[in-house]
Amino acid sequence: MTQTRFHAQQLFDGHNFFDDQVLTLLDGKIIKIDQDLNHVDVAVKGLVVPGYIDLQVNGGGGALFNDSPSVDNLKTIMAAHAKYGTTAMMPTLITDKIEVMQQAADAIAQAINEKVAGIVGIHFEGPHLSVAKKGTHCADYIRPISDAEWQVLSRQDIGQVIITLAPENVSPTDVKRMVDLGIKVCLGHTNADFKTAQKSIDAGASGFTHLFNAMSPLQGREPGVVGAALLNNQTSCGLIVDGFHVDYASCQLAIQAKPQGKIFLVTDAMPPVGSEQTQFALYDRIVTVDNGRLTSTTGELAGSSLDMASAVKNTHQQLGIELGEAIRMASLYPAEYLYQNQSVVRGELTLGKQADMVVLNEDLSVKETWIAGQRV
Repeated sequence: MTQTRFHAQQLFDGHNFFDDQVLTLLDGKIIKIDQDLNHVDVAVKGLVVPGYIDLQVNGGGGALFNDSPSVDNLKTIMAAHAKYGTTAMMPTLITDKIEVMQQAADAIAQAINEKVAGIVGIHFEGPHLSVAKKGTHCADYIRPISDAEWQVLSRQDIGQVIITLAPENVSPTDVKRMVDLGIKVCLGHTNADFKTAQKSIDAGASGFTHLFNAMSPLQGREPGVVGAALLNNQTSCGLIVDGFHVDYASCQLAIQAKPQGKIFLVTDAMPPVGSEQTQFALYDRIVTVDNGRLTSTTGELAGSSLDMASAVKNTHQQLGIELGEAIRMASLYPAEYLYQNQSVVRGELTLGKQADMVVLNEDLSVKETWIAGQRV
């Protein structure tokens, strides 16, 4: 394999900022870092940062994963998000028929087998949710877990798996069974009380899907699922920082309440990201884009038109979070959540890590995206 010497005018390695760093890349990994500017193959101006990792992506580039769970669709979605710095993603299937879940798993397995860049697993958002907190999900497909779902969840060829569930509808025994399979269990779309959520956490649930949205709120006499999310220091929370899903002050509060590293950015992105689309079909409804806000004909928010570069920019500029920390919330922290207790190869630009890199302009927009040492 040929080596590539990559000169970063400025580098944020996931921990510190440096000037004039040369990364030697081999087989998609970083094997050396020095400041020898001789024999450089690629020189980039701008700030080079670790690639962004999005654990909740419904669509992009005009494609919705639920509509057509295929490798071609996955490539379209990944390409759309790569423009905005995403170098790894969890394509997300929202509540749907078992046949669609099976097709989605087949598509992910094929994409991983074909080494489609950036596809690292699948996020099943549903179907074992609370009808009361379903949001834009279709109540007709919300159901108890059955053998058919277990067959999908037990597959060993679909990469890392996240499942979002309502703990009032899935027993702690079943949560533990999922965790034992290596699945990351997140609580979301739930109207559970605090005690019910806590039992699920005690059984191994480790995350919360789009914190604050579609979950029982924190109140004085009932902490709810939001209270459980903020109180349990070992759990992680995805946060949609688009100014529509969660007030910026609530985002700041959550970041203050959780230990460092336990909040990561997600987009919950829909087909308009990376496309000119202004509306699309979802189930039997139409979702319309209005100034960046996605609203269904039934009135509720229906995902987002957020991209990871904008999420980082909003976190830095609107929430007042230091730039390095905002970048970690999009790279290192989702990597640590996804690969807990395993070798984490993404999220940092340090020796031995995968060369997933984003080159940022001064305004934090994306100039170039590299996945495994290849410009995309």
